[in-house]
Amino acid sequence: MRDRDVEFDVISYLETPATESELRKFLELLDGEPKDLIHPGSFDDLGRNIDDYNTADALVGLLLEHPQVMNRPVCIRGDRAVIARPAELVNTLLD
Repeated sequence: MRDRDVEFDVISYLETPATESELRKFLELLDGEPKDLIHPGSFDDLGRNIDDYNTADALVGLLLEHPQVMNRPVCIRGDRAVIARPAELVNTLLD
């Protein structure tokens, strides 16, 4: 984004965890399944079954309790969002 001179805000969700309404907004804007918002490596450390988190309510509850397992960065522009892993995915919002 810097290479394209796009202004953006950075929010460290480990220091300032997302609220319930922010998490629900992410889910509305992201394509895919709710569990896409879970980072597999971080989630594995919890020792839980990822298939238990395939609904918005289950996922939001998990991320409120364990913000460190959120797959990030989540990049939002207008009414669209992507999980920018790899970073080049953010270009889909800019093109």
